[in-house]
Amino acid sequence: MRFICKKTELSDAITNISRVVPQKSTIPALEGIKLKITPGNAELTAYNLEMGIRTNIKAETSDSGEFVLNSRLFSEFTKKMAGEEIIFTIDENNVIHLSSEATECDFSVMSADEYPDLPVIDSKRSFSVPQNTLRSMINMTSYAVAQNENKPIFTGELFDIDAESFTMVAIDGFRLAIRNETISNSENFNFVVPKKALMEVSTLIREDCSENCLISVNDRHIMFEINNFIIISRLLEGVFHNYRMSIPTGHKTEVFISKKDFSASLERCALIIDEKNKCPIRCEIGNGVMKINCKTAIGKVNDVISADISGEAVTIGFNTRLMLEALKAAEGDKVRIRLNGAMKVIEILPPMGENYIFLVMPIHALIFIIFTIMHNQIII
Repeated sequence: MRFICKKTELSDAITNISRVVPQKSTIPALEGIKLKITPGNAELTAYNLEMGIRTNIKAETSDSGEFVLNSRLFSEFTKKMAGEEIIFTIDENNVIHLSSEATECDFSVMSADEYPDLPVIDSKRSFSVPQNTLRSMINMTSYAVAQNENKPIFTGELFDIDAESFTMVAIDGFRLAIRNETISNSENFNFVVPKKALMEVSTLIREDCSENCLISVNDRHIMFEINNFIIISRLLEGVFHNYRMSIPTGHKTEVFISKKDFSASLERCALIIDEKNKCPIRCEIGNGVMKINCKTAIGKVNDVISADISGEAVTIGFNTRLMLEALKAAEGDKVRIRLNGAMKVIEILPPMGENYIFLVMPIHALIFIIFTIMHNQIII
């Protein structure tokens, strides 16, 4: 069998799918990339039984066949070949020969007989979202996905779809991120997608791409169709948190503040906080300013930030990292912060509307009281 591919197109395709190739698998064939050749086309597939990616590029050939190539060798040889086109020849001994200008390389390939097929998504449940919108939704919520697997369902994000809206939700027990967009859909359904799959989807989307991504789902799997790529992932099983019950129905204090100024203050505080010197941020809100105080054995930070404040004055404590990550995920120059006292959840929203809602738990009451007493003793 013989075929010719453009070096750049092939190298890009390999790079984009090889991230899901497992280093070790009970099925040796999955440790490689499946290449299926048909007249005029080369189809590349990577799969790890949890997630798979497939793409196609043009190939100059009239032959047909499929086989599995070592992922590392396939990628590195393709990148390092001279010239703009690579000629591939596979002999009867399952050895692939690469040639380009004066460069030639050989390595062994495997039969594709043991390579599992990607799941087939035959469900009629599907909807479309602009790719740049989907990328924004993923990037604005993924920070709040749980890192540990104590509750596996929280290692993914909830997709909540109804007739008029598409909402993505992530939660890890200390914070919650919600991002909402208006769509047109015929039915209500929801499911949970692993974060790993969503990060691959985000990586494959160009930031400025407004073309639609078609999303199809059945009871066990989800499929994203992005440009020339198909990403298929297993869904997570279990009952997700009822996020609507966590959203405050009112507020006693509302703050409009520069995201840049607030983040810069927290980043200064982060310089004096480490594993040995942990400390919550003490934040006093009232009289048109937000006062931020932090003190550890390393040093101390005292900041005063102007803000547009309405409602009751409040003093609250929170974790620096949790607040910083929420601020970094927020879009725009300003954020709106709503509070209901020192011990209730902190709500972060855009200046207008509620297309995103980030919730951050304040420092536990007892810890915050002890810290406040210590802080007052230091000041006195």
